[in-house]
Amino acid sequence: MIVQLRIVAAAALAAALALGMVTAVSAQSEDSTPITVELNKLETIDTGCRIYVVVNNETDTEFETLKLDLVLFRTDDIVDQRFFVDLAPLRKQKRIVKLFELGNVKCDEIGSFLVNDVVECRSGSDVVENCLSRLTVSSRATAKLSK
Repeated sequence: MIVQLRIVAAAALAAALALGMVTAVSAQSEDSTPITVELNKLETIDTGCRIYVVVNNETDTEFETLKLDLVLFRTDDIVDQRFFVDLAPLRKQKRIVKLFELGNVKCDEIGSFLVNDVVECRSGSDVVENCLSRLTVSSRATAKLSK
């Protein structure tokens, strides 16, 4: 009887540990699921430069806020300006295109953008941790995008 109780207790402990490991792996998997941000195109407009950004939220999280701290570098690698953009709202498993306009900046003078930080990242009223580490960045434009 005692041996059977020990076997049942050991099996229950093993099951609990396995369940905990599955939960941990799921949480880790969600944390590593990327949000891809692609600088797709720069377009010259009368007032400056229009920036096309493609955002693909591959997570199962909907973001009401995903505010980036961006730094613009000129083609000579000198910092030109720092500004904030909000890529949200982002629905889960959804790809979107966002447009931003930079006044008094010529597109051909833009060398790169740096995602300096994620200023705010929220799902509903909850703060989402590690949003910067979730971002994967790339560029199809002449200007580069890095983090």
